[in-house]
Amino acid sequence: MKFAFFLPLLLTSFVANSVQNFNNAKTHLVKIYTANREQTTFYCGCEFSFNGKRGNVDFSQCGYTPRKNQVRAARIEWEHVMPAENFGRHLKCWRNGGRKECKKDAVFNTMEGDLHNLQPSIGEVNGDRSNFRYSQFTKTPNQYGQCQSAVDFKQRQFQPREEIRGVIARTYFYMQDKYNINLSDAQSKLMTAWDNEYPPNEWECERNKQIERIQGNDNKFITEKCN
Repeated sequence: MKFAFFLPLLLTSFVANSVQNFNNAKTHLVKIYTANREQTTFYCGCEFSFNGKRGNVDFSQCGYTPRKNQVRAARIEWEHVMPAENFGRHLKCWRNGGRKECKKDAVFNTMEGDLHNLQPSIGEVNGDRSNFRYSQFTKTPNQYGQCQSAVDFKQRQFQPREEIRGVIARTYFYMQDKYNINLSDAQSKLMTAWDNEYPPNEWECERNKQIERIQGNDNKFITEKCN
């Protein structure tokens, strides 16, 4: 299916000189996804819309059933594909006081606000994923109704739906390359497999271009597969 992607004039004026942080990133993401309304939530493929900056999820179109938290399930949150702990723990501020202490650190704020690492997620799934590692296990994905992602709380693993596994892999490689983040051998092998098995679709390529216009840099691991 071909989509006509629209980028508002407001986004075409590059804001590289503005501060890169999580709050500014969320503002840009709302504009991107408001302009591309056919896009869906990352882990579950649900339609959503914005009322101002608040994102609301439409369960009726995707068969999502809240597992436990109805209120959080109904809202959009911006998920760090590579969790903040994964990149934060490389910094001294994290060792001195975790995320709260790192909020004072310019390097952490830049990493936390990187648009390439942020995706729209149903709030409940974002919370359940926590900082669990991505994995591929045999659990039947029925914890959230028809959502095809699953979580193993005991083993602290999260199994994403197939459609986004390549996106996750290329995001991890980007964060590793951009910020010198270490990946375990197991994670590197998994991400390499996903990168090869699930190539970018049209939206992943277009989203990468839109973020480059806003942030000033692309994800080369997407770009090289889209050209």
